[in-house]
Formats: sequence, C-alpha cells, structure tokens
Amino acid sequence: MQTVWQQRLSEQHKHRPNDNRSPWQVDRSRIIHAAAFRRLQAKTQIMSIGVNDFYRTRLTHSLEVSQIGSGLLRHLRIANPEFEHFPSTSLIETLCLAHDIGHPPFGHGGETALNYLMRDYGGFEGNAQTLRIVSKLEPYSKGYGMNLTRRTLLGFVKYPAIIDQLWFNKPSHDPSQRFIKANDWLPAKGVYHCDSDVFNWIIEPFTDSDKALLQQHQVIDQYRCKTLFKSLDCAIMELADDIAYAVHDLEDAIATDTLTLADWTLYAEPKLIALSSPWLKQNLTRLTQRLFSQDEAYRKDAIGELVNLFIVNGALNIQNPDFESPLLRYKVTLDNEFADILSILKIFVFERLIREPKMQQIEFSGQNLLIDLFSALASDPMRLLPYTTQEQYQNTNTTNEKMRVLADYLSGMTDEYARRTHKRLFASE
Repeated sequence: MQTVWQQRLSEQHKHRPNDNRSPWQVDRSRIIHAAAFRRLQAKTQIMSIGVNDFYRTRLTHSLEVSQIGSGLLRHLRIANPEFEHFPSTSLIETLCLAHDIGHPPFGHGGETALNYLMRDYGGFEGNAQTLRIVSKLEPYSKGYGMNLTRRTLLGFVKYPAIIDQLWFNKPSHDPSQRFIKANDWLPAKGVYHCDSDVFNWIIEPFTDSDKALLQQHQVIDQYRCKTLFKSLDCAIMELADDIAYAVHDLEDAIATDTLTLADWTLYAEPKLIALSSPWLKQNLTRLTQRLFSQDEAYRKDAIGELVNLFIVNGALNIQNPDFESPLLRYKVTLDNEFADILSILKIFVFERLIREPKMQQIEFSGQNLLIDLFSALASDPMRLLPYTTQEQYQNTNTTNEKMRVLADYLSGMTDEYARRTHKRLFASE
C-alpha cells in the first residue's frame, strides 16, 4: 500500500511489466540514468578537472558519499534496533548519489558567480538547484523532473526555507568594476521562490507546527540567515558528505603532494593534540606516519580507518522534541570527541587546500568565465542559446523566469563544456 511519503508529484503509469522494485529503488535508478548525474564526471570537486587524472571528480566523490551513507545507515540500524523510521538503503544511496548534481561548473567559484548574476532574480545556490533539477528540469517527465517520491525529495532539502526569506541584505556592486568580491556574494542557502510549489508539496504531510518549526532560521552575518533544522534522511546524507569531504579530499591532497607532512605538522597536528582526545592520544602518531607514508597501501589503510571511525561513532539523537513527525524529531550526530576531529580535518582541507592561492586563482578564472557567458547569452538569447533552451526561454513570461532559464543552462554545463563555449564566443582565433 502506497504511503504519503511514496507519492510522486505526477502519478505516471509507466509500462514496466513485472517490475518488483521498491519506490526507493526506482528513485535510485532514475538518478543513475540521469544526464545531470553523468555530468558530475566532468565537474570540479576541489582540484580542477584535467590537471591530474588521479583525484576525485564530483562523480567519484558522490559514489563515495553513497558508500559512506549506506555504511552509516547500517551502523545506526544495528545501534537502534527499536527505531522504525530509518530510510531504506536505496533511499540514502539516492540522496548521496545526487546531492551535488545542482552544483555548477568550477565549484564554489561558479556558484558565487551565478548567485551574483541572479542577485535580482531569486539568487543561485547549489542545493536549491539540486531540488530544481530532480523535481522540474531533468527531462524524464514533462515538468516534474525525475518525478521522485516525496520522502526522497524531502531528503534533498538541506535548508528548508525560501531563499527570499534568508537573503535579507544584498551587498552593493559597481557594475563598472570588472570583478566581484567573492565573499560578498556567497549564497543564502535555501529553496528558490520559483520552486516554492514543490517545497510546499513536499512538506504538506507535516502538521502546521512542524512546518513552522522546520523553517526557523537565524542570522549568520550581515547578509544572510541560515535554517536550523533538516530531516533525518538529509542529516544522514550530510554527515556522509562531511566525512567524504574531510577524509577523501585530504587523501587527494596528500597523494598529489598538494598538502605535505610539513603542512600537517604545522597546521593540523597542533589543533588535534589540543583536543585531548583519548583516541588521538593513542593513534595520532601512527595515523600521521601512515597518512604520509611512501607506501600507498599504508595511506589507503589510514584513510579507511578514519572513515570507519566516523561511521561507527555516529548516533541517533533528538533534533528538537517539539517536532511531532519522527522524520524531523531525530537527527544523526557524531560523538563530541569525533565531531571535533572531523571539524579540524574539514578546516585543514578548507584553509590549506581550497583557500590556497593557486586554487583560488583557478576558481577566480571559472567565476569570471561564467559571468562572461551569462552576459553574452543574456544580450541576445534567441541568437546564442541552443534551440531547446531558446524554446524554454520563449515560453517564460517574466524577467525572473527568463534569467532562471539562463542560470539553469549555465549551471548544467561541465567545466570543459563551459570553457569551449567561452572560447567560441570570445576567442580571437
């Protein structure tokens, strides 16, 4: 019997004789076969595509997040055998596989550029774009995207409020200036106003009090607010993503000599030692030796140990007792000792890898490339856009909708396709 959480935006009737898949397995299949998922193989994770053939793309990162997510779910089920509201493994794999499909080319540089370009038209944010792709854009169904189940869509909503409610003060920018300051245009994280119909449908089964509590947010800086809560399924996916980001991206950086033992000793070890963690007191020296060993097998073993450490220290906890639905009342967290370790690894990767000047120069290049492309396409869309996108552009009624079509088109590009398009439009030869 179909539950409210297995319902889809459109009750299509596909000819699939003897199909014995669960609704969650169907959702996973639709993700795997989607063009937006395939494009992740050519989108930057942290290091730019094409510089080295070893490290992770957004696709391989997503596959690893899926593996970690299913392991985390397995651990939680064993630790909480009486809890009846865990998602299925297929559902968690679906969320983890597709959690990044809304991210544009050139990583966060591309996201910042599109948010600046869409500043007067509803903003741009990678997680909001993911929901938009799976619920509207992917051409599996007409107008309903992949037409996924309601519970799957709920899991994609990391920040459950409309961006217009969260972005309360936008910075000024002189259009005569050639470049933007990236930190001024970091996006507010939420759902696009143009997709509020989908968002309202997703949360419809909740009580009014749960809906209101779910959308609560707080000010985080002079420009933005941030939501406070998310669903249980989303929390599992997010922790798996954090583990993959902190551990596997660290592995890439070490393997390519981007981060060295000297970097680790100077910037990470002192913070780890300061934690007074019993696990680190016993294992930090051995962990450091294996992470930076010339023998790749030792490094791989250390990476696997870290992933396992975080998985087996995940725990089911109350998110807020005022929630009535168990899908919202509970969250997944790490024990404080291991949450602190994970946080230091994430900060180390961010500060010494992502914020490294050469990496930021690559992001800057991609950021400005997208600004060039947007400006060119917006100047004469019915001349420069592909035929299918021209049709979408023509079928919109407002400036906001037309600009959203441009953002959808550009954000769906891979890094290399964006560069080739830019070359066609701007190269002198």
